Amino acid sequence: MNPQQILTVPKVPQRSQDAHKGDVGRIVVFGGSWGEVGMIGAPSLSANAALKSGAGLVQIITQREAMPMVAPLAPCATTRCLNPEVELSKHAVEFGADVVAIGPGLGQSIQPAAIAALLTEYSGGIVVDADALNALATVGDWAAGWPDNVVLTPHPGEFQRLLDGLGVSECDRDNRIDAAVALADRTGVTVVLKGHCTVVATREQYYVNQTGNAGMATAGTGDVLTGVIAALMGQGMSAMDAAILGVHAHGLAGDAAAAHHGRISMTALDLLDALAEAFSDLEHEAHR
Repeated sequence: MNPQQILTVPKVPQRSQDAHKGDVGRIVVFGGSWGEVGMIGAPSLSANAALKSGAGLVQIITQREAMPMVAPLAPCATTRCLNPEVELSKHAVEFGADVVAIGPGLGQSIQPAAIAALLTEYSGGIVVDADALNALATVGDWAAGWPDNVVLTPHPGEFQRLLDGLGVSECDRDNRIDAAVALADRTGVTVVLKGHCTVVATREQYYVNQTGNAGMATAGTGDVLTGVIAALMGQGMSAMDAAILGVHAHGLAGDAAAAHHGRISMTALDLLDALAEAFSDLEHEAHR
């Protein structure tokens, strides 16, 4: 493999003056869970981030017990009860989703085989994060039916588990670029290896992000990134372009949040609020 480095960031999507909410992306977020440990904030962060990044409609599909807590945290999104007897792809199709984001706060509320089936059956965009990545790692050899439409967003721990689950050993795991490209080559999908200088990779290309700061090392920022990338895909961007612009904008928002709140005190909510500033700057750049 000799992938080409991408040095430029795609421009933010433009919309027509007569656009309506159904034109700019319908996003489904599978996430959230309720039990001994409740995880209700994560899918709400992803949903709100998708809306802040231009998505027109967002629906969170979660466990019935979690719905009353999740819904108030994302008032501009709708919520729906997860039915474990219904295929995930059918849930998405019923909403008319352009993109599915799966994993934030999911816990073990969805079986690994159902997540693998979603990747096989659903032809729209898919962003896989957090607990959905950990579930995939237990499946072993999985395959995406439409790999060009799929983005994986692991942090280093999730990334290691994915490699181990697929039996990928022929790569230098200490070299982040080579490792991300190796996973992309093995699966055919776009890989976002998060961390300092996040790497976005396919089999043929890679990008190393230059925005962001250490203040973003706090709970929930990855859930925000999931929503950003899903929203950009929903506006017609390819998986690779959405991932590159997504990590760039996410980092810009992190830098703005750090400037306002300091790196020590900033939270994912501050990052979420700063997306408006980041996308405003990017939109102005697109018109130059």
